[in-house]
Amino acid sequence: MDVAITKHSGETTGRKVNLSTEVFGIEPNDHAIWLDVKSYLANQRQGTHKSKQRNEISGSSKKIKKQKGTGGARAGNIKNPQFKGGGRVFGPAPREYSFKLNKKVKDLARRSALTYKAKDSSIAIIEDFSFDAPKTKQYASMLKSLGLNEQKTLLVIPESNYNIASSGRNIKNTKIITASQINTYDVINADKLILVESSVGKIDNLLNK
Repeated sequence: MDVAITKHSGETTGRKVNLSTEVFGIEPNDHAIWLDVKSYLANQRQGTHKSKQRNEISGSSKKIKKQKGTGGARAGNIKNPQFKGGGRVFGPAPREYSFKLNKKVKDLARRSALTYKAKDSSIAIIEDFSFDAPKTKQYASMLKSLGLNEQKTLLVIPESNYNIASSGRNIKNTKIITASQINTYDVINADKLILVESSVGKIDNLLNK
């Protein structure tokens, strides 16, 4: 599949890049995508939620009234879960939400997500570029030149670049990652996938083993 390469200023270069069918043209596997997205979101959870049970509440453990003869229900101490300020019954406790996903399943999910983007013509290829300094205005201008300022975009650069990453981090609906960080969730979540020309080969090497 050939995709035209444009400059970051929006001008055409007259060149095209071929996206390999092994990465951008497979038979998509929806279940692999679901598993990888579920794993990604689970890994984002801290799992630090906690409520105090009755043995963790501070207060007297003395029985507050006699067992019988009061006309009311029997009761133990003030830490009883039925009383205001008492302990929580079966409350949340810290736990680990992440789960292991086989590497082959993750690779299949990423290739499937990239294939969907290619089928939907939602991939843009731009020439390698760099900024002299972190400038949000420059990055916003680039998106406008490409006609993507109203869409949710994911820019994939070949390697870490502070000036580019800093320029786009404050822009709404924009995310910048390196080729080695590409993941199913970010690809699916973006309306338009912007690949810097040099990152295409790195994605191929990463997923086409």
